[in-house]
Order: sequence, then C-alpha cells, then structure tokens
Amino acid sequence: MSRTLNTIIPVIVLSLFLGACAKLLPGQPEDDQLLDGPVAGLSAEQYRVFLAGDVAFNDEIFTAENGLGPLFVSNSCGSCHAGDGKGHPFTTLTRFGQVDSTGNLFLNRGGPQLQHRAISGYQPEQLPSGATFSRFTPPANTGLGFLEALTDAQLLAHADPYDLDGDGISGRPNYIDPPAYFIPGTGHIAVNGRYIGRFGKKAGAIDLLHQTVNAYNQDMGITSLYSAIDTWSGKEVDPEISTAKLNSVVFYLQTLKEPVQRGQQDETVQAGKRIFSSTGCNKCHIEQWATPGTAIQALSNKTFFPYTDLLLHDMGSGLNDGYTEGMAEPSEWRTPPLWGLGLSANSQGGAYYLMHDGRARSIESAILLHGGEGLGSRSAYTALSGAEKQQLIKFLESL
Repeated sequence: MSRTLNTIIPVIVLSLFLGACAKLLPGQPEDDQLLDGPVAGLSAEQYRVFLAGDVAFNDEIFTAENGLGPLFVSNSCGSCHAGDGKGHPFTTLTRFGQVDSTGNLFLNRGGPQLQHRAISGYQPEQLPSGATFSRFTPPANTGLGFLEALTDAQLLAHADPYDLDGDGISGRPNYIDPPAYFIPGTGHIAVNGRYIGRFGKKAGAIDLLHQTVNAYNQDMGITSLYSAIDTWSGKEVDPEISTAKLNSVVFYLQTLKEPVQRGQQDETVQAGKRIFSSTGCNKCHIEQWATPGTAIQALSNKTFFPYTDLLLHDMGSGLNDGYTEGMAEPSEWRTPPLWGLGLSANSQGGAYYLMHDGRARSIESAILLHGGEGLGSRSAYTALSGAEKQQLIKFLESL
C-alpha cells in the first residue's frame, strides 16, 4: 500500500467517525430555549465578573467547613434556581413571623424564614405554634437587572392605590425599611425613610444586593460584610463570604439576559396576545418598559418586555396566607413577571408549579386562582371559547 493511501485512509475513517458522533450528540440549544447567559454588550472586565458570579452562584456548594448553617434551607444558590429558572416544591421556602394586622411577630423565634435543615450537632427550626406563614417557590433569575434599573417614578406612574380610574385595579408599591448598607441611587424616592421594594413575592427587597444578602444569610446561614448576624445565635460573627464574591453574584444577577419570546410570528400566538389585552391581563402584567441610563451600559436605555408592574395587588381571599412583608397585606402579592413562563417546566422537573407557592399545576389553573383585583380578568377568561383559551395559553407559553 502506498504512503498516500496509508495517510488518506485513517483521515477518511476519522472523518466518518466524527461525522457519526456529530449526529449522535445533541445540538446547541437555541437562545430562546435558555434562561441563563449574559446580556449583550458587556466589556471584557464585566464578563470576567459575570463568570465569577456564575461560578459562585451555580457551582459553589457550602458545607459546615466553609460557613454553611448551622441552620439553613439549602447549601447552594443554584440548587434552588436550576438553569436560573423557577424552583420546585422541594426547594420551596417557608416564610413566617412578619408583622401583620393581627400582631403576628415571631421575629425572635426564627422569623422571617424557616430554616428546616441543620448541620450535625444542631436541631433545625420548627414552625412556632400560632405563626402565620406562606410558602414561596424560588423565582427565575433572568432579566432582573432590567427590573432593578427602573426608577421608582416609573413604577409609581402605574400605581393607583385608590382605584381612581374605577377599573378595579389598585396596584400600590411596597415600601420597605432599608438595610443599613443600602445606598439609594438617583432613581430611588424615600417616603418616610422607606423605599420601594421590587424583588420577592411581596416585593420585600429593594434591590439585588438586598435580595442576595438576605438569600445568603437566610437560605444558607452565610454571613457577609453586609449581614454579619448569625441566624442561629443572633450574634455578630466574621463574614463567611467575601465582599468581592458577593458583589460578583449581584453583578451576575444584574446582567443575566432577559428571556427571549418564541414564535412571535405565529398567528395563534398573535391572537393570544390580543386576547391577553382584551381580558385585561395587561393592566397588571404590563408588557413593555424602558430602562433609563444606568451604571451598567449594557442595561442602559433598553426596551424590554417583562409583563409586570412590580406593584402589590390584592388577589382575594383564596390567596390570603395570613402572611405579610413590609407594608403588604396578607392577600397582596407583587405581580410576577411572565417572561420565561413557557420555559418554567424545564427547571421544575418537566411540570408547572405556578403562583407564589407552586399550587397551580398549569397556566390555566394559575389564571383561575386570580381573585380580588384579578377577578375581572379571570371572569373574562372563563367566558372565552375553547379555541380562544387555547390561543391565550399558547401566547403565554411563548413568553
């Protein structure tokens, strides 16, 4: 056999082998099928910080040796937000002990969060007798930086706490006592020393630093420069996570891309979008917003489509858990963003767990749980024909 053939045959065999493997290996998912990934336009240094935050959020697992506990809910950020998506019933949190109209406190007995797991040698918390509580399914993380960038004035422009327009919708902001480390930006407006919350099921966190510090401390028992009080002993201890790492996680959350809608040109999706508006769903789930200029150029002056007003709405007695945060009443809930809704099942074990506590097992079930200010839209939905309902659901699944 010639040297030429000796050279060519192995190349041909290798090419055939690689070609066969390529057909067996899964292809790269399309961008509209993923919730994680950075926003476009980050600088090289910003991308480095994003990657550092990504590793800390998704790969770092805490143990007793590096600060976990002694009481905790989970031992990593990513375990509750797989693929930066929604959580599952197994990762659902129990919140309790906030002040409400009945005088429920319990803040000195483990509130506001039940830490139901413990490291060796410690006993996990038990829900105190008589404490009102609610279960919170972890939300998706994507697009949060765009929501944080909005100014208080933009949110207040949609508030109507006294329903002056008579449409049955009376969204209002939740004003939160700021943590000691909070530094108000130019877009924040203080009212009696409080600031508008926009993150969490009841909008109990003002910004992503506030949200992240609370999550490390209450979910994992991890102290930081910003929250050095041990949740078990109540004493101040040395930080268990560096400020640089914590800030990289905050930046990671700020610069996760917004979800990409699928099938926008599909006629059924377009018809469903029109029904979404005609049934009044868009009064609370506001489609379009635009960011002002911000410190992160990639988030500045951008139009985005989260389908939320970030305000509190009374959702009726059926969703009244007897629990509150800040100024929110027990039946009031922040309008959750709908972007990424159609991908929720990907991080929830292949099935939907919707509403604040995951009780709704389908999009239709979630719609039918709307009461209070959502009753008008629910009634409009039930009056639709079967075909119209399918169109609306297909639109929501496209988000």
